[in-house]
Amino acid sequence: MARFGSSVRLLSDREFAALAGTAFARSQAYSTLLIALALYAELYHTSGFIEGLFGTAFAVVQLLIVLPLGRKVDTGNAKHWLLAGLAINVVVFFGFMLVDSAVHVILVRILQGVGASILWITGSTVVGTIAPDGENGRWLGSYNQVAAISSLAGDLVGGYLLYAEGFTFTYVVLTGVTIVAFVLVYLFLRDDPGGGADREESGGLDTLRDLLDLPMIRSLVLFRLAFSVGKMAVIIFLPILARTEFGLTTFAIGWILAGGKLTKALTQGYVGELADRVGRKEYFVVVGALLYGLGTAMIPASYRFEGAIDPYRLHVFGGDQVLGGAFFTLFAAYMVLGVADSIRLPASMSLFVEEGEHYDAVASAMSLRSISWKVGQVAGPVGIGLIIDYVSTSAAFYTAAAFIVVASGVFWLVFQRASRADAVVAADVGDD
Repeated sequence: MARFGSSVRLLSDREFAALAGTAFARSQAYSTLLIALALYAELYHTSGFIEGLFGTAFAVVQLLIVLPLGRKVDTGNAKHWLLAGLAINVVVFFGFMLVDSAVHVILVRILQGVGASILWITGSTVVGTIAPDGENGRWLGSYNQVAAISSLAGDLVGGYLLYAEGFTFTYVVLTGVTIVAFVLVYLFLRDDPGGGADREESGGLDTLRDLLDLPMIRSLVLFRLAFSVGKMAVIIFLPILARTEFGLTTFAIGWILAGGKLTKALTQGYVGELADRVGRKEYFVVVGALLYGLGTAMIPASYRFEGAIDPYRLHVFGGDQVLGGAFFTLFAAYMVLGVADSIRLPASMSLFVEEGEHYDAVASAMSLRSISWKVGQVAGPVGIGLIIDYVSTSAAFYTAAAFIVVASGVFWLVFQRASRADAVVAADVGDD
């Protein structure tokens, strides 16, 4: 708890508090809308392929814009980009108020992808840039901690609002939170808080090639290409599974997702500091990824345990919640996933920031981090959706877990091989 208090104390810094506000608005919206997607899937009787498009539509536009966006942030005013991202999210909420088909959901998800991409890359870049020397892990871990708390609020509050009040009121609340974040950034964040690198010295493609020459960046990019396929299967299809297969309410789905978010909210700041102290952050990445694979493989067990234990009935907020074996299995699996992300995320982000600082290109490093994710995020949901349609849901989640395990092995092998090669080059230079 002392470590958690250390993260909370960062909120006394007005600039960090403003940046935390953007993370809060972004993550709460993201989590609430994931639960809403489960309702849309049931409402419009969608196939696994269409449900996969709910995820792919969000990612495909990000795949197109993330690299030029990273360079724009490096050479422009990051504050302006944050304000633009928040404004786009407000438009997204109004768009969701008007949808009346699965096609409309897909179209609005595309616009949501634009806003989320701007907020994620710019916010992470600014936090990494203005953090004091030697405290990147603490600042980024704490920033993620705020996002995790917000995501927890999205699961619980957003799930309840969708359950009790419906779509429109929920989107009005999300709009209000986003406007508050906009005001905080406008008032408290310095002008040009990161980015602003010299345009002549920061050629986009040259900088990206330089970054990819770094062994750590190269291995992390390959890792995320495969890992994203597995994780996106969990993010998109676990809420849909809970709703369409087991009939859980949105409020109960919110509880499931909240279990993992709670562990992330409580531990990411501490693990970020631990990674700073211990070093060798690549170990944190591998251990966290393998644990995430284990949690993903636990999800199909929900079929086995549903009906195996007597359901627990709870009457809250004017309705009955029936929590059976599937609920408790999915809750446990998501708790494991939350611990896994707490171990992996602060170390992974910190490594990208540290490597990007070699070329005064933190945003470009973060954009590489993002685009490596987007490739799997575009292809993964559709591929996993097709497995659901033509094989089974269990096979889909086992496939996702296999992608995660393979990603961990590829990361470790590529990094170790590249590091040995660099050590040989350095020894030869020393001999000369």
